[in-house]
Amino acid sequence: MTSARPARARAATGAAERLSQAIRVRTVSAGDGAAPAEGAFAAFRDLLVASYPRAHETLAREVLGDGALLYAWPGAEPGLEPLLLLAHQDVVPVEAGTEADWSHPPFAGEVAGGFVWGRGALDDKAAVVAIFEAIESLVAEGFAPRRTVLVALGTDEEVGGAGGAAAIARTLRARGVRLAYALDEGLLVTEGILPGLAAPVALVGIAEKGMLTLELSVRAAGGHASMPPRRTAAGILALALARLERRPLPARLRGAGRAMLEALAPHLPGPARLALANLWAFEPLVRAALERRPETAALLRTTVAPTLLQAGVKENVLPATARAVLNVRVLPGESLAGVRRRIEEVVRDARVSLRVLEQGSEPSATSSVRSPGWRHLEGAIRACFPEVVVAPSLVLAAADSRHFRDLAGDVYHFRPWQLRAPDLPRIHGTDERIGVADLDRGVAFFRRLLREELPAAPPPASGGAR
Repeated sequence: MTSARPARARAATGAAERLSQAIRVRTVSAGDGAAPAEGAFAAFRDLLVASYPRAHETLAREVLGDGALLYAWPGAEPGLEPLLLLAHQDVVPVEAGTEADWSHPPFAGEVAGGFVWGRGALDDKAAVVAIFEAIESLVAEGFAPRRTVLVALGTDEEVGGAGGAAAIARTLRARGVRLAYALDEGLLVTEGILPGLAAPVALVGIAEKGMLTLELSVRAAGGHASMPPRRTAAGILALALARLERRPLPARLRGAGRAMLEALAPHLPGPARLALANLWAFEPLVRAALERRPETAALLRTTVAPTLLQAGVKENVLPATARAVLNVRVLPGESLAGVRRRIEEVVRDARVSLRVLEQGSEPSATSSVRSPGWRHLEGAIRACFPEVVVAPSLVLAAADSRHFRDLAGDVYHFRPWQLRAPDLPRIHGTDERIGVADLDRGVAFFRRLLREELPAAPPPASGGAR
């Protein structure tokens, strides 16, 4: 029987090189309805087979939808609900003209200075590699899970997941699969989340904002710019956008955002600890403090951000049309329809038309912080990051797991990477990278998660608290 030592050494010394190879395969999201780069995704599938032969001999693999991968590692007790690990093969493109700004070419996968550099190093090929490094080493040790483990690798997460994760979810739904819980990307270990909090925090997403894309448009008389009317199309649109900025949707300290503050309160210095432990009295002050920073203000409310503005064709011609695209992230507890009505009320101008460009998805339900799944995940985090505080939180972006919500009682969002604030813009940005040591610790996290069985369910809390 193969000893455990060689398998763990392989994870420590080879994971970075295999991530490097994965980055070199340009599995860029197509977007705008274009077909995916089938050759790149086929090459990525082949690379996985070559990199992880034991895993591919042991796990069943299906290619679904537009190249999405569903793996099943059969458990010794088929009656137990499976665990689902989600990651995605696709990456966002590198903005044209910015490749020279990278310290290392974005698709070279260079390993330098203790980091693996390149597009996908954090989002999300490191997770693909870490999951398969863990499985490969456990198979080499002769380990077999008690419950079935499913691994879903989408191909279009960055553009909605309709051709990848959604196809996997439909397949599982048709088979009547019910999941113990699902684990996807979304949050990680970070520092400086609140002033005065010295310890790093492992944030675990227990709810996800909904998403909606709207268009505001105005039609008005065009003509020569030397004779402008009192109100132009561009001016009318600008007034509508200004009203939306002046009257944001209400801020509410509830749900996952409130749960995060309550979990962090014992680890804060005196005055902050007092305020967060007594939100019934200090909530207005806490809310005002959180609203000063965009990253914490977004925990409190549905956000409306103009992201695309279009008007005009020439500097001396009045534009006859002007449009703005709004990216709307909907707080759990609210609905897409209700938020749209609120935006219409704020704009309140018959000259401004509003239409839905992309319906997106409703906000998620809130997953339990008392369930066996939560305790299983928390145990793996604490084993690999003993220095951190574990806290639930809200996921502001969207992930593939939204296609699986009806298949799992609980969906959690966590990646075992420890990033400091200056590194966060690297996700989807220039000089994306992951530390070799961080990657190896991520492999250890997934090994722990797969080796340990879910704990028994706790007795129900009084009042049905989750």
